[in-house]
Amino acid sequence: MLLSRLQELLGGIYDVRIAHNVYDFLVTDRACLPCQARGGNLEEELIVAQPADGADELALSLYLDPALLERLSRQDPLVHLHAGNVADCWTALEGVSHFLYLSWNAGHDKPVSLLELEMQAEVDKYVVSYWLLRRQLPGHFPVELRHALFARTRTDPSLNARASAMYREASRYAERFCGRLESRLECWRGRPEGAGHEAEVLTELRRFYRLTNTRKRAHIERSA
Repeated sequence: MLLSRLQELLGGIYDVRIAHNVYDFLVTDRACLPCQARGGNLEEELIVAQPADGADELALSLYLDPALLERLSRQDPLVHLHAGNVADCWTALEGVSHFLYLSWNAGHDKPVSLLELEMQAEVDKYVVSYWLLRRQLPGHFPVELRHALFARTRTDPSLNARASAMYREASRYAERFCGRLESRLECWRGRPEGAGHEAEVLTELRRFYRLTNTRKRAHIERSA
């Protein structure tokens, strides 16, 4: 199933594993969500709650719009990622990214900020899309990808100023990081040693995934 395959793909790229499958936490009917989340209109939303008794655990639900999942079942991006399904793919991937990143960090007793969660999801969209396009279209380097992901996106105008600023900051950091990845990958394109350099990028991605929010941003600022 698509979401499980996206979880496996992300887990393979970053060498992370969790004991849970995203489908066990998937909700497609807003009526089944907590009361405060039922009135939303987003196609993707990760609901996080802590038990009222203060127990040291998290309760998670990932909401994805059923129409979104139906469209992706007809045009599977893991088979063919294209202009007609890339936006839906990124929406679903964002949910899976949030679920995996939060679950993995919780399993290691590491706190996660909203900025960190959103920044990693933006990086994941770029990395997974690059991975898919390079394998679906051998010989084609997706130079259009970073522009499509970062330059064409807009912040939801219904967000308050604080939330809007947070999303813009997450996108800005992610774009700088992905720009550096793109420059390195494009520089090595077509060279005999290119595959070895892609392995170096994979090592960097795995290290980046494990950094704290503060160290992620410091790493981007030093290397950009």
